Parts: sequence; C-alpha cells; structure tokens
Amino acid sequence: MTTWQGWHRFATTAPVTPPRPGDPPRSTEERLAYHSSFVTIRTPAIHTLATQVRTLMILGRHQQTTARPSLIVTGPAAAGKTTALLNVGRTCHLAHTRKNPPPPGSAHAAVPVAYVLVPPGATAKTLTTEFARYLGIPVTARMTQTQITEAVCHTYTQAGIQLVMIDEIHRLNPRTTTGAQTADLLKDLSERLPATFVYAGINVTDTPLFTGVRGAQLAGRATLVDCGPLPARHGKREPFRDVITDRTRHEHQLAGRPYRRPSRRRGPCGRSPADPGLPSPPRSIPAGR
Repeated sequence: MTTWQGWHRFATTAPVTPPRPGDPPRSTEERLAYHSSFVTIRTPAIHTLATQVRTLMILGRHQQTTARPSLIVTGPAAAGKTTALLNVGRTCHLAHTRKNPPPPGSAHAAVPVAYVLVPPGATAKTLTTEFARYLGIPVTARMTQTQITEAVCHTYTQAGIQLVMIDEIHRLNPRTTTGAQTADLLKDLSERLPATFVYAGINVTDTPLFTGVRGAQLAGRATLVDCGPLPARHGKREPFRDVITDRTRHEHQLAGRPYRRPSRRRGPCGRSPADPGLPSPPRSIPAGR
C-alpha cells in the first residue's frame, strides 16, 4: 500500500462479508481467506480519528499562510493504530472519489490520500524517496534531496493530495543528525503541501520525536489520538461491551436472525448470564447420572 496502485486497490476492494443463509458451502481456502482478512470494528479510537480528520481537512482548506493542523495517533504496539489509520484513509478516499468522479474518458483517477511508511534508519533523502515512490516519481541516484523534495511537492500538489498518512513515525530520532534533518523535512513538507498530515507510531509521546525545539514545532500543531486498550468501563458507558454488541447485532442481521440484547443483570462474578460467548451457569446433576 506504499504505492498509489497498491493503495487504490486496497481502498476500492470491497470488504469481505460472511456467508449468507442459502449460500453454497465455502472451500477451506475461501474460509481461510475470509478469516485472514479480519473485520474492522469501529472502535471509539477509529470514530475519534475519523471525526478529527474530517474536521482538520475542512479547516485546512481555508488556511494558506502556514502549516495545517495535524494529528498524532499513538499507543502501545498491536493496539490498532495502523488499522485505524488505514480505515480512515480508505473512508476519505471513497468519499472524495464519490464527490469528485474522474471526467469521462479520463485515464487518471483522483489521488486524495497518500500513505507513507517510514523506513528503518530513515534519513531525509530516503524518506523523501518514499514520498516519491508512492506516486511513481522518477528518482535517480544523482538527484539531491532538494531536487527530490521539489519534485514531490510539485507532483503531490498537482495530484490533489489532501491527506498524508505517515506510519511508523517512532523510527525517527531527532537527537541524531540524520533524525534531526528528517524531522525538519516533515515540517517543511507540512508547510509546503496543501494537505492534512497524520502521524502514527508506538508511544510517540514518550519518544524524543515530539520533544525539544524540533519536536515542539510538530507537536504544537498536532492533536493527539490515543489508541490504547478498549476499556471495560468509561464513566457510565461500557465501550468493550458496546463494540461486541454492535458486532453481534450486525452478524445476526446478515444471517437474517432476530437479535436480543443481552440482559444487564449481573451474576455472582459480575457477568451477565446472557452474555454471548460466556459459559452458562452450571446446573446441578442428580447423582448416578
């Protein structure tokens, strides 16, 4: 997905759906393909990220004198940061293409979203090359970083990129010379490109990336979105139970079965006897059976 062709294929491919009643049995390969694709559940973090991205993209259209506001998606490893990022990017891509379809006879589709992965040990030039590779901008070994940056800014602006998502941002360390130059590059790109930038990485608030003079410039324009573990309780709400309930209701609707919300009555261990997926309370069995 770090090239436009790969991203376009990801964004336009319909998500997998479970089998419906009456469908022929699926083969083992089809079942494995379905389960390996996973199902993205709209968690509170994804909802917050989607709302913030839409808001900042609207605000950014009217801000021309300086860098647009950005977002930082942070959290522990395997917390769903990349999943949230890709889900929101796909939503933005589809919404833009629906509102702005390519003219009849045009062979070039709209390019509203860019997804860039920070390579390990990235320098300013290698990261700029990743930006260029996404849109297939030709880069030769004799080109300087300034020349590549100029080509990237020109092509991204002409292509109409509105959202730039930069993943694995924790790989940058501005305390080193190369890391500092790369951080300066990101600041430069965020000021020159008419797009909203979203950064994602592991616990980036605890890293030097957004501290110090250079980090303060990035963090000062950014809103933080935390992708931590889904809490069982948050005030009067139960986010984890709500997500499971919504997913179960969706599966029942696809299968054409009525759905009954589990009872809120608590058992001796704090669980509801009607909770889906939990074992039923044990029943006494007469002796001799």
